[in-house]
Amino acid sequence: GKDTVAPGYFGQILGAADLPKLEAILRDGLAHAHQRALANAREKWAARQRFGSLGESLYSARLAPIEVHRAVVPATFELDPRQVPLAGVTSYVTDVSRAVRDYKSDVRFNFVSAITMLARELFCSSEGASIDQSYALTQGLTFVVAANEQGNMELYDFVGHQRGWELITKGVDDGYIRSPDLLTFSLDLARTTCELASAPPLKSTDKEAVVVTDPHYNTLLVHEIVGHPTELDRALKMETAYAGRTWLFKNLDENMVGQRIAAPLVNAFSDPSLPGYGHYDYDHEGTPAKRVVHIENGVFRGFMNSRQTAAILGVEPNGSYKATDASLVPLIRMSNTCFDNGDRDPQEIIREVDHGYYLVGHRIPSIAESRENFRITAQRVYEIRQGELGQVYKNGGIQADTKDFLMNVDAVGNDFRLYPIPNCGKGQPMQTKKLGNGGPTMRSRAKLSGT
Repeated sequence: GKDTVAPGYFGQILGAADLPKLEAILRDGLAHAHQRALANAREKWAARQRFGSLGESLYSARLAPIEVHRAVVPATFELDPRQVPLAGVTSYVTDVSRAVRDYKSDVRFNFVSAITMLARELFCSSEGASIDQSYALTQGLTFVVAANEQGNMELYDFVGHQRGWELITKGVDDGYIRSPDLLTFSLDLARTTCELASAPPLKSTDKEAVVVTDPHYNTLLVHEIVGHPTELDRALKMETAYAGRTWLFKNLDENMVGQRIAAPLVNAFSDPSLPGYGHYDYDHEGTPAKRVVHIENGVFRGFMNSRQTAAILGVEPNGSYKATDASLVPLIRMSNTCFDNGDRDPQEIIREVDHGYYLVGHRIPSIAESRENFRITAQRVYEIRQGELGQVYKNGGIQADTKDFLMNVDAVGNDFRLYPIPNCGKGQPMQTKKLGNGGPTMRSRAKLSGT
């Protein structure tokens, strides 16, 4: 490739019958990947010559150095997923579904599911890395449809954690993540759905209003307006499928690093050391996981990266390169990406509002290609009058320019929470990843979006 370095990949899903010939499969795979790397390097060099200045975006695939590690990381659980009988899982979720059905006659349909599993990942490299990571993963999903003479509503939500079956039957409270058992969680969702079936729909507004967003709503907000736009492969236009690029980075000389993009109260980060779906000790390049600061006192500080993208920017790798499984090429992904905690009582944040709206729970996102503006609906929206919660509305949310919304934040609560996101999609072919997002209560300004 005329001193142009390019990667080559080989991935394959194996079954039990492949294990006796695993060594031969790996040798053939390495040879195949090597030939692909050579071909990619030749074509990359040719494209750089053919496309002039545009070809300069085809960066040579050099890897920033990291310390090589050898480690064994055990899973954390009380009830081993391998010891949970399938009949017990089926019986439990069936009982929960029946309880939701019987909660109220307004419940017209419900769906309840649960999974529990134990996963093990082995990463080895020619640099000498040998990392054996295991983790438990347990998840519950509840979907409820309610209807009456006044209207209808449907909601779904998840519980999830890197824990065992105890998450479903007992719940988990480790500070940041407070999940009740699946029965309690499902009945709470049924109650909310039935209440909203009778609620009026929110009306859209042309003018901005004061809005207070709760931690559950901010889970999806931070995912869409901070998480995805701070993935460096997306910023460098190396991977823009499905979720777009980022307004934070035009090129190496024109970007928002070191620039103010939010009010001084706003801080945001990604931290794999926190518990939950986004937790891991090493990424899929063997890089130790570390906290990545995205926004510090309103100033944009940096991106999640891989070894290759870190080398392009001349920064240290921060352990954000993950694949859904071993047959796929890793992508830069969120871990636990959150708005940081503040110091205000969330009830005081609401009491200070003469007139505004309180958004509770996240629902459906709609995001601009480069994440420069957003429209995200809430599970429910309360009108605030003289500091008190009043009428509740359904089918509503807010829309705003991303930077304007962040710059208008004037209060941040001390009620930080972390929630599971079970279905973050990125890449072609699509890779669906489980991760964590969260934050505290926040107050800003935005237009209401509804009917």
